[in-house]
Amino acid sequence: MPRVALVTSSKFPDLTADDHLLLAPLAECEIQAEPAIWDDATVDWLSYDAIVLRSTWDYHLKPEKFLRWLDSLAGAKAPLWNPPTLVRWNANKAYLRVLDASGVAIVPTIWPEAGEQMSLREKLRALGWKKAVVKPRISATAYRTQLVAVEDANSAQPLVDELLAGPGVMVQKFMDSIVDEGEWSLIFFDRTFSHAILKTPASGDFRVQSDFGGSDHLMDPPAHVLQSATNVLQAVEPTLYARVDGVVKSNQFCLMELEFIEPALFLSSHPAAPARFAEAIAKKLPRRTA
Repeated sequence: MPRVALVTSSKFPDLTADDHLLLAPLAECEIQAEPAIWDDATVDWLSYDAIVLRSTWDYHLKPEKFLRWLDSLAGAKAPLWNPPTLVRWNANKAYLRVLDASGVAIVPTIWPEAGEQMSLREKLRALGWKKAVVKPRISATAYRTQLVAVEDANSAQPLVDELLAGPGVMVQKFMDSIVDEGEWSLIFFDRTFSHAILKTPASGDFRVQSDFGGSDHLMDPPAHVLQSATNVLQAVEPTLYARVDGVVKSNQFCLMELEFIEPALFLSSHPAAPARFAEAIAKKLPRRTA
């Protein structure tokens, strides 16, 4: 029976509740799946027929160690999904610059570089942005993320300066449609659309994650949103799973995040989602001869 590692973090040694829903359909596919903590030195990664990244939700706190782990798997030709090269690329949000240059519509973003002296308030005034979100280039679950209005931008200047000297910083224009309409998350398995979630922040907040009181609802995306998300995935190498996050502004889908590492896939939100994911994993396993 093929063995699959569902890679998690020490905070979730038995998987998240959502990922746990994957175990039964994998068993029905005659696949033995088990959790494995990514930075547990005792794990024999080469003993698995597939290694599937799931809830490595602390990778951004020790990115250098995580990237070394990726490199070790790549060097050993371990069957990691998503592929190590894609995961490494996706670990730094500067990938959005690449997609932007290739013609993908992203949320307007500026990319101050190390050594650059940038006044956040002056920059926002020059751009005409009333509000902006300051983020680290390596981050997850709104870690060290701050919403700031132009008149109060000096309050976020220390964060900008600190990030410039560390993992790098990005500043995105705040999209009012996040509050007014919500943020879309479209989930794909083996590049095939599965389901979509519309996420909305709690009253008075801007973060859509449930950690901060945000809510999510299963919704059918507009045709143009689905087409835009599908087009984004054509710009990268094949994936086992993907989550495409974005907002709609003036009837255009603008990409906020393209998630290949550890996104919540909202398996509990759609009755067919766990089986779809399990079938996609089964297709990636090497064929065995009797």
